[in-house]
Amino acid sequence: MKGLILSGGHGTRLRPITHTSAKQLVPIVNKPILFYGIEALKEAGIYDIGIIVGDTKDEIKKAVGDGSQWEVKITYIEQEKPLGLAHAVLTAEKFIGDSPFIMYLGDNVIKGGVKEFVQEFKRQTPTAQILLVKVPNPSQFGVAELEKDRVIRLVEKPKNPKSDLALVGVYLFDSNIFRAAKAIDYSQRGELEITDAIQWLVDQNLNVKSHVIKGWWKDTGKLEDLLEANRMMSDALETKIEGKVDEKSSIEFKVVIGKGAVVENSIVRGPAIIGENVTIQNAYIGPFTSISNGCKIVESEIEHSIVLEGSTISKIGHRISDSLIGKNVEILGEQRRIKNHQFMVGDNSKIELI
Repeated sequence: MKGLILSGGHGTRLRPITHTSAKQLVPIVNKPILFYGIEALKEAGIYDIGIIVGDTKDEIKKAVGDGSQWEVKITYIEQEKPLGLAHAVLTAEKFIGDSPFIMYLGDNVIKGGVKEFVQEFKRQTPTAQILLVKVPNPSQFGVAELEKDRVIRLVEKPKNPKSDLALVGVYLFDSNIFRAAKAIDYSQRGELEITDAIQWLVDQNLNVKSHVIKGWWKDTGKLEDLLEANRMMSDALETKIEGKVDEKSSIEFKVVIGKGAVVENSIVRGPAIIGENVTIQNAYIGPFTSISNGCKIVESEIEHSIVLEGSTISKIGHRISDSLIGKNVEILGEQRRIKNHQFMVGDNSKIELI
């Protein structure tokens, strides 16, 4: 079995961060989102993985390389334009060949991985198997209607959904999916929809099965979802202190501090992760915060946030929370009356609070 990870798209909901960085490389607990997908496929026994890339291909290739860091083989497949998931499937036809494969959207995070899902597909050998999850807002997703575990109908973002089971963004197919993708037409938004391709398989009386996951899943396309993913994955941390922490500092609960990091006269309350060569001085780092390599947090408080590499936060008099701060950002200030700050700041920015 082969793997196919989709890592194209523009990430419009995470701008301005994604003006300068691929959305799949935004870190969760200091690890790019895309890496979680690669690790999930490897854990499921899949070692031959194709990655669909678009405008951000160079950045993706630089970060992932040939796959040897995971002991897998990576093949890059260029998609000229993001014309839909079924179009991405067709783009990968030469790579996939006759092999069954798992397709995994590169900005998804599934706690617990996909091993069980893959094993079930291998045992039952349906034409397709889709991963579903119950959601409170099904009209915002592709929705599946079932008879027992068999899929009978798929609807993309229905106005009046007949089911609360949404497509997660992980699919298993045999080679019939290529026939399906070639048989459908472009949708009103100009894309070849994977829901239409799967519906074609259903209409041909082929066996399309479902697997409803009970664990936690998140599409990290929006800020609040990205922060929630960071919170959930932070909870798995175990305390590991490789940097230097002085006697005036307090390290509480599950905290990781990387090599070369210095913590002085500060509180770090976990779960939290501090990268390598980070300076924390006279500061408070609260739960569910990820600070990437080379950052400086001085005389400031931050919690439930993600700070990308090389950024500085200095002398912010009130707490920063629920924020995503890009690479090489400077946020500088003095005491103000505002009790809380929330930021979503793109790379190489500078903000002064006066």
